[in-house]
Amino acid sequence: MENRILRRIGFSKAIKNFNEYWLNDFSFVVLLVALVFTVFILPILIEYGHINMFYVNSVFLFLFFTGIWSSDKKVIIILTLFLFLCQLALRVLRFSELPVEFYLLERIFGLANMSVFIFVNLRLLFRNQEVNLYRVIGAINVYLLMAILGAFGFEVIHLLLGSSIIGISEIVEAKELSGLDEDFSTYIYFSLVSLTTVGFGDYTPINIMSKMLAVFLSTTGILYPAVVIAKLVGYSTSK
Repeated sequence: MENRILRRIGFSKAIKNFNEYWLNDFSFVVLLVALVFTVFILPILIEYGHINMFYVNSVFLFLFFTGIWSSDKKVIIILTLFLFLCQLALRVLRFSELPVEFYLLERIFGLANMSVFIFVNLRLLFRNQEVNLYRVIGAINVYLLMAILGAFGFEVIHLLLGSSIIGISEIVEAKELSGLDEDFSTYIYFSLVSLTTVGFGDYTPINIMSKMLAVFLSTTGILYPAVVIAKLVGYSTSK
């Protein structure tokens, strides 16, 4: 009985320490490493077939899992836990031998999960009105999370309408997109191009929903740095 109580105390302490770590500014560095891998390295591995789709999904589940511990508000914790469990259940179904698959529902939950994760990281970024190197890293994290959100958005549009973006054959070798995991490299590329307002022109949105998403990302890409820099500078000058 005593050993069981001690184990429970140890488990509760471990959870508390894990939660405190993800509420600490240093966690921004770990998240940045994960996001750099997800946004810049993972697409290359997918494109050249050097990584199994099971591991690709594990990367996204890791990001969503950290979202559970990135807030001290009970409502947000319950919401992120619910979204994570839904994601986990849907992905287990996809990789199991059961003849059921809810890919669109899975991606919609992924979109909701990423939206909440961005909100949580924005709260962490501006809490206590502090300005330091870690907060700058946190601002970069939110920017990269917006790119992943855009990639999920283009994927959901494809699954709903049958298409979202298309490659211009005169510029790039036409690639048939299916809206599945294998297309993440193309979606994240176009999302980043839209977010940074570079606009190479090798891919283009082909329906009104994807066009509006591209415009939304471009607008966010322009306004986000200005707003964040102004807010952080305001914090630093007020002290």
